Amino acid sequence: MQVFSVLNAVISVLFLLFFAYQFFYMAVALVRRPPHFEKGDCNRFAVLIAARNEETVIGNLIDSIRAQTYDPHLVDIYVVADNCTDDTARLAAEHGAVAFQRFSEQRGKGYALDFLLQEIRKRHGFDLYDGYFVFDADNLLEPHFIEEMNKVFSAGYRIVTGYRNSKNYGSNWITAGCGLWFLHEARYLNRPRMLLHTSCTVNGTGFLMHREIVKKFDGWPQHLLVEDIQFSAENILAGEIIGYCEDAVFYDEQPEDFSVSWTQRLRWVRGHLQVVARYGPALVRRMFGPNFTSCYDFLMNIFPAAFLTVMMFLSSVGRVLCALVLHTGVLSAFLSLFSVLGGCYGMFLFLGTVTTLSEWKRIPAAPLQKIGFMFTFPIFMLTYIPISVISVFRRNMEWKPIRHTAAIRLCDIPTEKTEEKKK
Repeated sequence: MQVFSVLNAVISVLFLLFFAYQFFYMAVALVRRPPHFEKGDCNRFAVLIAARNEETVIGNLIDSIRAQTYDPHLVDIYVVADNCTDDTARLAAEHGAVAFQRFSEQRGKGYALDFLLQEIRKRHGFDLYDGYFVFDADNLLEPHFIEEMNKVFSAGYRIVTGYRNSKNYGSNWITAGCGLWFLHEARYLNRPRMLLHTSCTVNGTGFLMHREIVKKFDGWPQHLLVEDIQFSAENILAGEIIGYCEDAVFYDEQPEDFSVSWTQRLRWVRGHLQVVARYGPALVRRMFGPNFTSCYDFLMNIFPAAFLTVMMFLSSVGRVLCALVLHTGVLSAFLSLFSVLGGCYGMFLFLGTVTTLSEWKRIPAAPLQKIGFMFTFPIFMLTYIPISVISVFRRNMEWKPIRHTAAIRLCDIPTEKTEEKKK
């Protein structure tokens, strides 16, 4: 029985050693303002959108791009209708995009993006555009998004990611849980990284890359389950500093059904394991050089937290089972298990509360919802424990599209900041 207590103590110490720096990150994010960038150059951009049966949402995204304050003559929109059986391609073209159709057994966003880039190269070459934006079909952009991203891009950052918010945050505890974590990443991970001049991380969508990055990769060769994290890993290992633009706000849609969210997050966790297996050794080696901070931070955020949490949970469950078999120390074993779960709940409640209060005006939900979702956020995060366990054994996972049904326009998103702008 003692061995379980020792194991939990060791795991707790490892948690502290690995992640103490993130409390420093939080302090930096709270006391320092984001960096200011002057008006950018007149860069020409291509917008890349990979869409799979997205006729419900594709038009609203393209409309939000065409409504940007940035010179529309410097922005071309390209959509690949990837293995679609609906009117995605036709609707994209009607809203002003250059639309392609792709039919292939190679499934995944990475393959679709590469197809789109190769089509652009055949017609114009990669050098026609200074940079390439990547969006998902369910995204919506605030009017100044491209203008603000261009400022950071013009300052010398060859990869820039924006501020990710959720257009259906207030739908239920599932959408709020996922959306609140993305807000935490934006404010308390990417903001301090930018302030401390270390590399941020591309997360899913809403990012911009320089043409030299596209040329270096000769398109988009990242095809793991989490192509965005793979893209980040390869660029961080190459010494690239990924920038962050807090004033470039975009929204995406979170799954409202728990089973869909479970499947999506199972793919994410399994994809993180793929990245660790492929790039982990190189990241560890680079930690002993000038790129220490970026490599260490990136590695900590894709692997140890879930692994250590699962180990502590399994250790506590093992202690309970041993106590039941030996008929001794049952109460203390259960108390140990509850303390582990309670500690995890308390930690996520703290993170969720701090994030909610600091990002209050940007959260698209009613005040009472914002408060309530602070308390359901830890429950959402604790569901990652079984997801992480299952992901270890689900080796043959495939990318599956997430159906998007929230045909929301930008003016329908109820944040206090957008209401203030209307006034």
